[in-house]
Amino acid sequence: MDVTLRGIASITYWADDVAAATAWYTEFLGSGPQFTRPGPDGRLSYAAFAVDRSTRLAIASVSTAPPGAALETGGAVGHWRVDDLDAVLERLASMGAKEYIPLTPHGPVVSAAVVDPFGNVLGLLSDQHPAADFRGGPPHRA
Repeated sequence: MDVTLRGIASITYWADDVAAATAWYTEFLGSGPQFTRPGPDGRLSYAAFAVDRSTRLAIASVSTAPPGAALETGGAVGHWRVDDLDAVLERLASMGAKEYIPLTPHGPVVSAAVVDPFGNVLGLLSDQHPAADFRGGPPHRA
């Protein structure tokens, strides 16, 4: 049996106002969700965006979170791969995202994280940033 992890298929961010979060992510990503679902009250409770051919970003109502789910900012940080980290950070800041983890070099990659207006952490990672240290060879391409 092959149990090798192949990559993130989907990441879910929680929001009290899924419609507002969906509008914010539509503006940031440049396109709307691929799928939406209303909740029992008729308000939007779930939206899924296709980030690439194999990865999905979902926004779900906090009312659908499992019991005991950590809904506060923090915990594990998933990092989205980007080419121009500085430009993405600038765009997110212009949209109201706040710095959570500053630019941090990790040898051949540089990472940072912001908190969106809904309290979710967006980690970002680039192997194209000038602060990356490529002494160990060329950047890795995933």
